[in-house]
Amino acid sequence: MELSDLLRVEQIEFGFEATSKKRTLERVSELLANRTDNASAIAIAEGFFARERLGSTGLGFGVALPHTRLTETTIPAAAFLRLANPIDFDAPDREPVTVVVGLVVPEQATDAHLQVLAHLASRFHDPVVREKLRSSDSAIDVRALLIEQGN
Repeated sequence: MELSDLLRVEQIEFGFEATSKKRTLERVSELLANRTDNASAIAIAEGFFARERLGSTGLGFGVALPHTRLTETTIPAAAFLRLANPIDFDAPDREPVTVVVGLVVPEQATDAHLQVLAHLASRFHDPVVREKLRSSDSAIDVRALLIEQGN
């Protein structure tokens, strides 16, 4: 499972007017549902909410990485959402979030799921990447930044 196969430019959105963490997760779920085979936006959102109850997927530095594994899909997918206004995501550094990358994978894809999460976390660790994700208005450029293997 490669991020380049999971993230399409159609699943990248800029300037979403988020009113809450819940609404942000719902919007990411909507973007992801367009790419899965049987998982509805509601099922994906419920998966995100269940994961958030275990602990926030806010990584820090204004970035969140909500993710879930679902039996309802055999097709993994990723989505990028940049918020118009920062929202509280209960991140460990207490910084509000403006960049959200959501991930949904089939239930049995444990190892691949963890590899994609690790790759994304390493990309978000780079301050240059984070700044470019916040400033770029090109879905193609954002996709390239996220799938790049890094330094």
